[in-house]
Amino acid sequence: MEFSQHHGNRVRSGTAMAGAAMCCVQLGLAASVGLTDKLGPEGVSWLRLAWAAVILVAFTRPWRSRISRTGLATCILLGLATAAMTLMFMAAAMRIPLGTAAALEFLGPLSVAVIRGRRAGRWWALVAAAGVAALTEPWHGGIDPVGVLLALGAAACWAAYILLTQRAGDEVNGLQALAVSIPVAAAATTVVAGPAVFAHLDWQLLLAGAGLALLMPVIPFSLELLALRRLKASAFGTLMSLEPAIAVVIGVAVLGQVPGLSAVLGIVLVVAAGIGVTLQAGREQEAAPAGQHDGGPLAAEAPAVRS
Repeated sequence: MEFSQHHGNRVRSGTAMAGAAMCCVQLGLAASVGLTDKLGPEGVSWLRLAWAAVILVAFTRPWRSRISRTGLATCILLGLATAAMTLMFMAAAMRIPLGTAAALEFLGPLSVAVIRGRRAGRWWALVAAAGVAALTEPWHGGIDPVGVLLALGAAACWAAYILLTQRAGDEVNGLQALAVSIPVAAAATTVVAGPAVFAHLDWQLLLAGAGLALLMPVIPFSLELLALRRLKASAFGTLMSLEPAIAVVIGVAVLGQVPGLSAVLGIVLVVAAGIGVTLQAGREQEAAPAGQHDGGPLAAEAPAVRS
């Protein structure tokens, strides 16, 4: 009884931590959208990543760790993928609703999961494709096509981030990989944003940037690490599949972006595909002989620095 109660408490706390992490991410994105009028999407991306780099370097002190050349190269590529993902998602969120952008971006990890899954799990790709069609409504042409392309570009970068994170995990632990990749991402966005953004900075914007950096990625990353210690990978991946739905709620509550019926249907289908492929992967892992587990495709890549 005591073990069962302790396990139940761990699961509940892990679920709460995963939910809080997703809410932090989406609140940070909504707040970032609100700052784009002053700094533009590139400037907001730079401000957030620059502060995140300062915080992570201060806490992790990466110069104390030995990183191989291969690990360093992977972390640099990871930083470039992070920068591209952040820049493209922020630009997309300026053009299309937050919930739609988040659902389209989620196709990145979902695609990795589907490709790595077995044949039965790949049927969920059709569900996701139907969701994308409902989200974009190409037969009406009402949604901004550039915004859609930017969100899909962010999805491709998230997929690359996942693959690079798993590759870096063989040589660098999670925090050290972030301590190298986030400064690289900050440097890359500095090049894109250009020196013009510095003229628009003031103390209020600098403080807002520090808050955004805490919301994304410092607090979510910490919460996700704690949640993974309390939840099975499949359960964690299923919870993370709900993030597009949380983005819709935040978009309505903070930005006043009320989705239409077609958009709601599309987001539901994308979330269902994420949950379905995660549960399918969990069943396949349980059925696989020892030593042949690939790791849950939607859970294994997390925690991740989402844009």
